[in-house]
Amino acid sequence: MAAFRQGALKTFNPSLLQRFPRNAMGSWVVLQPEAAGSDEERVLSIYPAPLGSVTLYGEQGFVHTYAIADFNDAFHGHGRLAFRLAPGQAPLAPILLKLEPDNGVAAPERFAVQSMDEFLLADSTWLSFATACFAVMVTMALMALCFAIMLRDVTFAWYTGYMLCYVVVQGVQTGFLFHPLGLDWLVGSEVLVGASAVALSVSFASLFISRFCDVQRYAPALQVPVIALGFAMPLIVVLRCTGIDALVMMAQTLVNPVLILGALLLLVTALLTGVRGSRPAWFFLAGWTPLLVLTAMTSAQATGALPSLDWLNDASIGMGAFEAIVLSLGLADRALTMRRDRASVQVLADRDALTNILNRRAWTEAANRMLAETANTERPVALLFLDLDHFKMLNDLQGHAAGDRALVAVAQMMSDELRPTDVLGRYGGEEFVAMLHDVNQEQALQVATRLCRRVHRLEIPIVRDDLRLSVSIGLAMRSLGDTLDTMVERADQAMYYVKLHGRNQVHAYERRTEMYGAQRPKTNFTQDSP
Repeated sequence: MAAFRQGALKTFNPSLLQRFPRNAMGSWVVLQPEAAGSDEERVLSIYPAPLGSVTLYGEQGFVHTYAIADFNDAFHGHGRLAFRLAPGQAPLAPILLKLEPDNGVAAPERFAVQSMDEFLLADSTWLSFATACFAVMVTMALMALCFAIMLRDVTFAWYTGYMLCYVVVQGVQTGFLFHPLGLDWLVGSEVLVGASAVALSVSFASLFISRFCDVQRYAPALQVPVIALGFAMPLIVVLRCTGIDALVMMAQTLVNPVLILGALLLLVTALLTGVRGSRPAWFFLAGWTPLLVLTAMTSAQATGALPSLDWLNDASIGMGAFEAIVLSLGLADRALTMRRDRASVQVLADRDALTNILNRRAWTEAANRMLAETANTERPVALLFLDLDHFKMLNDLQGHAAGDRALVAVAQMMSDELRPTDVLGRYGGEEFVAMLHDVNQEQALQVATRLCRRVHRLEIPIVRDDLRLSVSIGLAMRSLGDTLDTMVERADQAMYYVKLHGRNQVHAYERRTEMYGAQRPKTNFTQDSP
């Protein structure tokens, strides 16, 4: 159906929903009701609400000019213009309308003459639907903003910007920002605000997809075009806001081609990154592609195509809420995936690659935490310093592979013997350390003795059957003023004493004035014969 120039007349029958394409120059429309209906009050509604004003000419000189951005009229429609027909107007009398030109995109309109009850039911239904959809979009956006602040992840911020811009776009197009929200300060700038919101939504979408779909990793060749699109759209908005005719014309000329090319670029980028392994890309496609299809269909409808699809405008609002939910789920999935990846990396960083117990750095951090947690209590803490006996001989005679197998077997045995809350780590080479809490010296000696026995029972031969791998263990109990370094030093000294006095034993360090041998403190000694 072709658009009509201003001054032309066209008769429509509004007893059912009819569609009328309107161009930017405005149009005259004559509506001819089909049936007289009842004597109750009637309402003429125009959906979707045009941004320009509409003038109703009735019988006996009745004239009423109204726009979606009007705040003077007490009777408002939501998402549509609504005119109360003159009470004395004949039911079958034709209705003359003049649709004033506006700066928006020419779009088809539909007209309906309804009773007041029918109109109020349709109006309240649409208002409930639109309010729920906008509430979902705003809620998802604000939640993402909170996560952006808490997680310091700008991806959530780009999503927030994109979703809020889409809310503004739909709020302007449906008049929701005016009625029921009552933002009268937007009157006169709604076209500019709507166009700017469209451009910025594409900009935020570009920056969002760049990080959300990890374009730099999965499609590095498209990284620069996507980022360029993100910066090009705000530039167009700036040009349009300058008020300089040449620049405004340039912006209006560029905006539609850039929007079309940008939409295709984002679609190709999401598809490519998804195919190459980006899981979030499929969330983006699931939420954004239906909205893109609806946008294309709405644009086609503005040219006169698809005149019978009256649900497209409402579907765009509903699809916005659907997209907000899908992308929020995608962000949650991405956050969980990143958390799992970070946990895996942390495990790899904390664990010894060979024995899979804590490495020296991670053990030191865990041991210091245990000391800090028990610092103001009387809970005893013991530290065991373990060194495998004859390990160098094992490596020299049987090779490093045999030595590695021995280390793995000893580490596994100690992990099984100690409690999950004890802190076991590989200190370096064939040395291990373990920190035990809530055990006194006697109990710690029993644990260490059991470890000696278990290592010997692994029966790992060194060179002959009567020489098997064993372990020497030094024990230090925490005392007043101790740090981790001082405890390790005393346990190491106690272990060194064992090395000098037969190996395969446990030695507990005690502070005494007597000295022995090479200036080593004399300590109590507990021996276990395997």
